[in-house]
Amino acid sequence: MADITADGFTRVAWITTIANIAAPTVAELNAGLLLHDVMTVDGFTGFNPDTAAVSTSKFSGRFDTNRPGRVSYSGTKLRLFKQTATDTAFIALPYGTDGFLAVRRDLITTTAWTSTQPLEIYPGTTGERVHVDPEPNSYHRWECPLFFNAQPNLNAVVA
Repeated sequence: MADITADGFTRVAWITTIANIAAPTVAELNAGLLLHDVMTVDGFTGFNPDTAAVSTSKFSGRFDTNRPGRVSYSGTKLRLFKQTATDTAFIALPYGTDGFLAVRRDLITTTAWTSTQPLEIYPGTTGERVHVDPEPNSYHRWECPLFFNAQPNLNAVVA
């Protein structure tokens, strides 16, 4: 079994409308805005869930036991390159915009959305856009924080 490279194998899109986040349609995904070509290499941050521990330990016990509790995310944001002329991503993601981030891994980004592909859907609202401080030898970059307004579906499948 061969390892899968990460470079060029993560497709990211902002979708305005999805009826069923467990099974978004090809039409819904195609109507979205592809972001991966304007994202920086470190532009996908904070999309790792953290599960809290719920103690099940008893007063009489001598060992701490736990069960999984609430799942949360923190610091979720996208980092993108600012574009000349019409910056479609910057225009599409102002503060307070509701939508869905669709993330498909392990297929080359140029592969079109097709039925049965696994993907992750993150329902969210954008925070205030932040211009990354300028530094030598870099391009103008900006960040878009994303706040989840519903539980993400990490096991969605394209309908």
